[in-house]
Amino acid sequence: MTDRIAEPWGARTPYAAGQRWPDRVDTELSDGLGADEVDWTQSAAVLHSNGDGIDIAAHDGRIVGVRGRSVDRVNHGRVDPKDLFGWQANNSPDRLTVPLVRDRGRLVESDWDTAMNRIVSTTQALLRDIGPSAIGFYTSGQLLLEEYYTLAVIAHAGLGTNHIDGNTRLCTATAEWALKETFGCDGQPGSYTDVDHADVIALYGHNVAETQTVLWSRMLDRLAGADPPQLICVDPRETAVAKAATVHLAPVPGTNLALMNGLLHEVIANDWVDHDYVAAHTVGYDELAGCVAPYPPERVARICDVPAGQLRRAAEILGHAQRLLSTVLQGFYQSHQATAAAVQVNNLNLIRGMLGRPGAGILQMNGQPTAQNTRECGANGDLPAFRNWQNDEHVAELARLWNVDPAKIPHYSEHTHAMQMLRFAEQGSLRMLWVSATNPAVSLPELRRIRQILGQSRLFLVVQDIFRTETAELADVVLPAAAWGEKTGTFTNADRTVHLSDKAVDPPGQARPDLDIFCDYAQRMDFCDRDGAPLISWKDPESAFAAWQRCSAGRPCDYTGLSYEKLRGGSGIQWPCDAEHPDGTERLYADGAFFSKPDYCESYGKDLVTGAAIGPTEYRAANTDGKAVLRAAGYTPPHELPGAGELWLTTGRTVYQFHTRTKTGRAPQLNDAAPQVWVELSAADAQRCGIGDGDMAEIRSARGSVYARARVGGIRDGVAFLPFHYGYWDAADGAGHHRAANELTITDWDPVSKQPLFKTSVARIRKRAATDPSGW
Repeated sequence: MTDRIAEPWGARTPYAAGQRWPDRVDTELSDGLGADEVDWTQSAAVLHSNGDGIDIAAHDGRIVGVRGRSVDRVNHGRVDPKDLFGWQANNSPDRLTVPLVRDRGRLVESDWDTAMNRIVSTTQALLRDIGPSAIGFYTSGQLLLEEYYTLAVIAHAGLGTNHIDGNTRLCTATAEWALKETFGCDGQPGSYTDVDHADVIALYGHNVAETQTVLWSRMLDRLAGADPPQLICVDPRETAVAKAATVHLAPVPGTNLALMNGLLHEVIANDWVDHDYVAAHTVGYDELAGCVAPYPPERVARICDVPAGQLRRAAEILGHAQRLLSTVLQGFYQSHQATAAAVQVNNLNLIRGMLGRPGAGILQMNGQPTAQNTRECGANGDLPAFRNWQNDEHVAELARLWNVDPAKIPHYSEHTHAMQMLRFAEQGSLRMLWVSATNPAVSLPELRRIRQILGQSRLFLVVQDIFRTETAELADVVLPAAAWGEKTGTFTNADRTVHLSDKAVDPPGQARPDLDIFCDYAQRMDFCDRDGAPLISWKDPESAFAAWQRCSAGRPCDYTGLSYEKLRGGSGIQWPCDAEHPDGTERLYADGAFFSKPDYCESYGKDLVTGAAIGPTEYRAANTDGKAVLRAAGYTPPHELPGAGELWLTTGRTVYQFHTRTKTGRAPQLNDAAPQVWVELSAADAQRCGIGDGDMAEIRSARGSVYARARVGGIRDGVAFLPFHYGYWDAADGAGHHRAANELTITDWDPVSKQPLFKTSVARIRKRAATDPSGW
């Protein structure tokens, strides 16, 4: 048996280009139970975005383990370490089991009627006295499709509020917008099976070895087999990906767009361009070529502090690839020109003609298991099924579907993103915020400010979760929710694969599925359509799924060919799945037909530099035929730059923890593997600061300070790294100190995607004094 903590990617099963990835079934069972002594229930992974097909083991009403599903197209039986052990959180003794309400400043146990009536009466009073703009929803990337769609209908058509977003704003909003900018619509063009065929894999800010271990296992198996691909890694840290790479580019944080412009410059200057593909399927090539012309390797080397020779070598590999797979994640997404940089990855594949065939694809990755559902269902504030809020006919379609007046559906502006909602709450115009399955008191930037906003008496805060999180401690009402494995529904991974997750055990105590909670709220609020019938006509997951199918019909994310029966027993299936594609669709745009026609597209795009919306008339004039758009942008420096004695501070993830450790921190194996925050420094920076490996360091920015043990090495000079997972207070050393990376991060966001800038803050670091220091 492989120790999956020591070796998170497991044993190798090498295979060659074009071959099927061999199966390897990973299993973890507790209490000495055998596979024939437990009841197995179909599900999929919930602690990352890969969407691995797994089975849940149950015994005596408790989850006791998991195993991989060998029939599943995503993982062929493999299971990420977080999923191998993270299920133990379901059985944790500190689960929320009854509703809590705030009474004289304290959260006390209550009952469902009291808790829900308090929420309903507050909602009704705000609607009467202020209007729907006083109410907002902030959800997750970890609920189920059926729950997101129900929440979206409640917000859009029940209340009529424009204030709805998900914590996908923190991890995948840029993925969504990079796809909208280039293809007019969300939806990943590529497929995980492209790993099986690619001769070059380029990973841009994508630490796949820690964020999607099963996908990295697939890449490692290709590297171990015949005809291995070449790897290009863009990351300031020396990750496992960087160590395996043919070329590792380690740019200074905040310079990703300059780097991409330099790579595009070289590809165009050397005429490694598929001009036939560009002419047939894209618009904007001349503008792109003109924009990147001033970015030769020497200039880019100065901006990014990357050797010009490495840039040329990477561009040559990209320029000669026959089957190029490009992947992108938070290293690009959480920076000040995030969308602009991610779009250039799309541009590079497009001008090389690398799209829509085996091994040639783009994956603008997600960070959470159901982030794709948040976006496609409209729980991130967009209109459901990738409809365009600027297109009156799209709004009318939804109004007919929901049988409401089109004016009821907010479409006077783009929806309110999470960071703006918090600002409205800070200013007092947003008076009720309903948070479900996320922990913003740890995950949002500048935490001292966030705690002040969430804790103010004029904000009515509802928290719906499975544990009493840092955010729940600030709430007025806490609703106990069922966890993964305790409810039925579907979720969709980063390459559009839809999985069914069946209920394996009952939730503890009075905890209820999120779908039940939302339906209960809708019923108590008496949300009706224009004929007086209930707006939410479904009560169970399968009928909610049917309602979503009706909404998705004819749209890019068409689910009409799917069913619970079809998803049960076999592999997950990629959307669109309809009469034309009854078995799903492995790759989008294989025929060069995009979702970007003016009357069909989800978005007309935005200016990559300013974020200003492009109108329908301008878009139609530039892209009448619905081609892929090659959008360009020049590099500008970040808003905050290091001064003397300061370092770039970048935050990120570790393989053993997920999000804010709500689940993984309660799994002994995962918690023991990474129990405390650390700060990673280069040897040169550590020596300059007088810090040795293992020393306690104080990291301070203009927003606050954090203490963390130092790890020396594995990162470029001038940059410090903190994992973001850890809660904001720790007293393990007897003194007590802040440890959340987001005490330090800046309140700022990308102009297009509105994704916060977790990668480009500035900090000072010093060795902690023997006693608690009182300033610098």
